[in-house]
Amino acid sequence: MALKARALYNFQSENKEEISIQENEELVIFSENSLDGWLQGQNSRGETGLFPASYVEILRSRSGSNYTDYSSSPVGSPGHDSSLYSASPNPGISYQGSFEDDDDDDWDDWDDACTVVEEPRSAPGTNGHPSPSLQYPAAYGHHQHAGYRPKPALERQDSMSSSKRGSVVGRNLNRFSCFVRSGVEAFILGDVPLMSKIAETYCIEMGSRGPQWRANPHPFICSVEDPTKQTKFKGIKSYISYKLTPSNINSPVYRRYKHFDWLYNRLLHKFTVISVPHLPEKQATGRFEEDFIEKRKRRLILWMEHMTSHPVLSQYEGFQHFLCCRDEKQWKLGKRRAEKDEMVGASFLLTIQIPTEHQDLQDVEDRVDAFKAFSKKMDDSVLQLTNVASELVRKHVGGFRKEFQKLGNAFQAISHSFHMDPPYSLDALNNAISHTGKTYETVGEMFAEQPKNDLFLMLDTLSLYQGLLSNFPDI
Repeated sequence: MALKARALYNFQSENKEEISIQENEELVIFSENSLDGWLQGQNSRGETGLFPASYVEILRSRSGSNYTDYSSSPVGSPGHDSSLYSASPNPGISYQGSFEDDDDDDWDDWDDACTVVEEPRSAPGTNGHPSPSLQYPAAYGHHQHAGYRPKPALERQDSMSSSKRGSVVGRNLNRFSCFVRSGVEAFILGDVPLMSKIAETYCIEMGSRGPQWRANPHPFICSVEDPTKQTKFKGIKSYISYKLTPSNINSPVYRRYKHFDWLYNRLLHKFTVISVPHLPEKQATGRFEEDFIEKRKRRLILWMEHMTSHPVLSQYEGFQHFLCCRDEKQWKLGKRRAEKDEMVGASFLLTIQIPTEHQDLQDVEDRVDAFKAFSKKMDDSVLQLTNVASELVRKHVGGFRKEFQKLGNAFQAISHSFHMDPPYSLDALNNAISHTGKTYETVGEMFAEQPKNDLFLMLDTLSLYQGLLSNFPDI
């Protein structure tokens, strides 16, 4: 039975199976049962295809009044306080939606029984599920009691909807939902217990342009190379691993996309006042196609460059563990230590050392207002440029290519026609016409290849910018 839904965010299709949706657009959902986090439906323009389940909310009617099902919208998205979620029917069950990974995976398994393609035995990759200490409800049941607002567990943010932050503080005192979610409200009201010993500190110092994070005293970079298809369970399950080589240890580790996803979620929970760019999107189909693998590699490289250059994120213990750990037991210990980290959300604010210089309140407010106006304009401009560039890419690989191929085929047809009149046929002329046709076909292929030289790289960078800018309103 078809259901009505509303789009929460813009989504630009990049594959023929997908359709684009616009924020607040009314949609028709063919079935509310998602396929690996994707729904099939129809947009207002009559196009039918797939779009992310986390980008829409299903509209329902209960007792003659509108009732919104938030189960398919990302936790912590604007206007949706996470405390509205009812408790999971079975809190002991952990859910995880991913295109690459099935529910039988084990985060603590180092693939002893798998077949690894071109991966050294000394540097195996990790894989599997999160520990039971985190519950990842993919969809909650009906709200049994409208007035019941339990404090939710730490929710997993799908990387596709990563521009929206999750809730760490389960309070709902006022209308400033972003303020509440970031933990700043609890910090200001004194609800954050003081720690007897704070092992980590992050310093803010005064720079020539105002307050700034103190630079990482041990800067480094990290390469992302060699995406390799690998198998486990004797070939039943396949995945892609990436070779990461941090410059500070110069020793490679191998990580899957789900490991990036785990790290990303740890960053979201800990650094609620820092914009963490979202990871490259997941894809419903064709995840082993060469073009998709290459695109994901390019975007993971940009994501890693941002992470290693950030003065705070690059020093995070969980990030260093992700980049450097090669031992099975140490990986388990480090992963669990990161998941049990108490200095997250509002408590993270206790780790910040602020400059002693006096700050004029009016000047601070003026700076914040100016940045809000800038980030909003920048966000709109980046989105506009992304849409224009994406449309041009579509024409290059589709329309332009086909038109030049048609023109080339037409010239070839003329050449073939002349061959049918042998007494008056001239080989030199026929060959010239045929060569002209082949040249136009080559021009069409050049159009299709051109985005690899410019537009793809620009779209990759714009995607990173979108991930950064979309976080600032909440922050």
